[in-house]
Amino acid sequence: MARINEHPILTPSSEATFPLTFQGQVIRALPGEMLSSALFAAGFRTFGKHPKDGSPQGIFCANGQCSQCMVLADGIPVKACMTPAQPGMRIEPLTELPSLPDRQTLPPTGEIETLEVEVLIIGGGPAGLSAALELAEHGMDVLLIDDKDRLGGKLVLQTHRFFGSINAVHAGTRGIDIGVRLASDVSEKPTVRTWLNSTALAVFSDGIVGVLRDDAYVRIRPQMLLAATGAREKALVFPGNTLPGVYGAGAFQTLVNRDLVKAADRLFIVGGGNVGLIAGYHALQAGIDVVGLVEALPQCGGYKVHRDKLARMGVPIYTSHTVLSANGAEAVESVTISQIDEGFRPVEGTERTYACDTVLIAVGLDPVDEFTEAANRFGVPVYTAGDADEIAEASAAIFSGKITGRQIALDMKRTSAPIPEDWARTTAILKSHPGKTIDRTAPTIQTTEDSANRTFRERETPRNDNARSDGELGASPTPDEPSSNGFAFPVFHCTQEIPCNPCTSVCPQGLIHIDEADIRNVPDYIADQVGKACIGCTKCVSICPGLAITLVDTRENVEMANVTIPFEFGDSALEPGQMALAMDVNGDLLGEFWVARVTAMPSNDRTVLVVVEAPRDKAARIAGLRVQEPWVGEPLPDVVRPLEDEDIVCRCERITAGEIRALIQSGMRDINEIKTVTRTGMGACGGKTCQTLIARLFRECGVPEEAVTKNVPRPLFVEVALGTLAGASANPQDSDENVNPTDPHSLDGKVQA
Repeated sequence: MARINEHPILTPSSEATFPLTFQGQVIRALPGEMLSSALFAAGFRTFGKHPKDGSPQGIFCANGQCSQCMVLADGIPVKACMTPAQPGMRIEPLTELPSLPDRQTLPPTGEIETLEVEVLIIGGGPAGLSAALELAEHGMDVLLIDDKDRLGGKLVLQTHRFFGSINAVHAGTRGIDIGVRLASDVSEKPTVRTWLNSTALAVFSDGIVGVLRDDAYVRIRPQMLLAATGAREKALVFPGNTLPGVYGAGAFQTLVNRDLVKAADRLFIVGGGNVGLIAGYHALQAGIDVVGLVEALPQCGGYKVHRDKLARMGVPIYTSHTVLSANGAEAVESVTISQIDEGFRPVEGTERTYACDTVLIAVGLDPVDEFTEAANRFGVPVYTAGDADEIAEASAAIFSGKITGRQIALDMKRTSAPIPEDWARTTAILKSHPGKTIDRTAPTIQTTEDSANRTFRERETPRNDNARSDGELGASPTPDEPSSNGFAFPVFHCTQEIPCNPCTSVCPQGLIHIDEADIRNVPDYIADQVGKACIGCTKCVSICPGLAITLVDTRENVEMANVTIPFEFGDSALEPGQMALAMDVNGDLLGEFWVARVTAMPSNDRTVLVVVEAPRDKAARIAGLRVQEPWVGEPLPDVVRPLEDEDIVCRCERITAGEIRALIQSGMRDINEIKTVTRTGMGACGGKTCQTLIARLFRECGVPEEAVTKNVPRPLFVEVALGTLAGASANPQDSDENVNPTDPHSLDGKVQA
């Protein structure tokens, strides 16, 4: 592994690194960098061995939700993904459970602060930030806490432009920039306080929310609690699913896009929703080979423009396929997939194995809802917003937070302004799943008179100097009589109904139309209706979030069109005079064409425009350029067969699906009983990753949901040193002189809850 020193969207850090050690070997970290990223940058993916069976452990979520990445930092067990590296820190693998101290020498305790606020917001992502802004508009006292070192949540990881409404949720702007904008807006609100590096631990029966702020324990008593806690990634059960190198899309994006660490050389993706498709694109931008993507359904569930973008860049996509196993001894070395039938059963004889070092799991999200459930149980007034309420796109979370903020202000009598009716309609549109696909077969330039295939629902228009003075359009060329003057027109390769309208805002001629009442409609090119022609400014090409608009221009040469293509791999990847491989919307090769121009303009926000010369009959079919060679996705000659019934369900305690299935078949219906017998759910993560998998096993065994007694959650949702809850100082200088913070036998009070 290595650091990413060049990126088409992000700017690598110029700060100096500092030394620390892992197993006695000197590695280097950047200021503020988490241990997991420093270890990956140094080439380490295996962080330790599980105490039960010696299995290698790495990362999975990189979000503090599991315990896969646990290491010893100066003798203290910590999550590598949530612990900043410090100069001189000594990191060791966690190979066995730390011993308890022989005697109790407690550090000094102090007074625990109790703070009262009107509204406590847990989570500084898109929903939490938007809610804080709305609450501030009504002068409310707000405390917003987040467990990371910066605000923005998952926006920090999103380098692509956002879909949705350009007016409501900044569509057409990159997620990383939306995060900065929202955080900046919140910082200017005098009634909003923000605490970073602050983890909500629990909601207690007396209405107190326990918060670990840096190393100090603080009690918050809110009049209203807003859980904007986001979601955690679902795990997937298959042989080898806990090998280092098998991890979630969020972890991958954290390493690659937040910390600029090249987290893989050869990546294989499981899951064709937006998360998996976007992660594949981010991998290509980081210089990582994407070997392939499997999706169990007959079609990818994410936006078609995301799927098409990957396909035309050279990534093989296998629908109606599943992963059979991740293979390797100490880390992922390959992955085996297979076609599945209508009952989602592997089809014998279709198995293929691909060499890779990383398997990215993107099979859905579960809301982080434990705070909401606890608040409801104890009668604490609580609202939820964003993914904690309903899994949807980040654009929907932004608007969800705004509505929830207004509702809280109404309920607390801080405003009488009702929630506008159009807000609910906008929210429903932003949360909607992809709609139907419109048949928009790309035309050849010769069919401009009647656009028989109705690609644009109108005819292409001549350039301005061919328009009549009375405002009527000049005569369009017919299939038999090509225009000698030529013309320019945009080609929309977006054919699926999704919420998106940035292209309508930038056309200086007003030639692109999407019904504002429902921005899920595909765009129309309405030149014949407004009496104007395309001037070839390419603004629509550069702003499209799906890179799904190209511009065909025959004004210089009616026989060889200039095709402008959006390209987000830097302005040095292609140069004029080179040959580029042009692909259609489905990822099929159209040919190799000469690059005439490469334009990188600040106003295009890091989207490079590549102009290729193409024959008339192919120009409008060009949707993108291939960036990855076909051989990257070739399978290995021999298939690696999966193991049988040894899939790990509980990562923390290494409990297999076979063990749990046997108990279910013996008659157990209480998950707490299964926990007692097997220790499933008793590990460091507190059952965050295994509960949905256990529920799936019950379903597979034919046990209805209402017959199952659910797991009783821990009162504390995050691990914390017991001494912290007593107000003990975490600073060794404030502790008893007999306490050595690097000695695990004298870590009095540092037992993990």
